[in-house]
Amino acid sequence: MFNFATAAKSGNSSFILILLVAYAAIWWFMIRPRQKRNKEARMQGRNVEVGDKIKTIGGLIATVTANVDGIVTLKTDSGVVLDFESRAIAGKWNPTPPAITKPKKGNK
Repeated sequence: MFNFATAAKSGNSSFILILLVAYAAIWWFMIRPRQKRNKEARMQGRNVEVGDKIKTIGGLIATVTANVDGIVTLKTDSGVVLDFESRAIAGKWNPTPPAITKPKKGNK
C-alpha cells in the first residue's frame, strides 16, 4: 500500500497531483451531472400546479387537484383520489402521439 506521508516527504508530489486531478475529473464528469439531474427531478415535483397531468415515479398518471406543503393530491381518470409527497412526482406527463407513416406509392 502506498503511504501518502512518505510520498510527500520524499518529494513525490507529482503522484499526489495526479490523484487530485483524477478526483477532480471524476467529480466533474460523473458526480456533478448526477447532482444536477437530481436537483431538476426535485424541482419538477415541486413545480406542479392544479390541473396538471403528471406521472409519479411508480408510473401512476393522474391530474393534480391540490398541492399543499409538499403533499400533492392526485385524481386518476377512474376517480380515485390519492395523496403523494412531492418527491414522488416524476414530472408532467405529455404523451407524444405516435408517428403517422404514409404508405409509399406503388406498394399495395
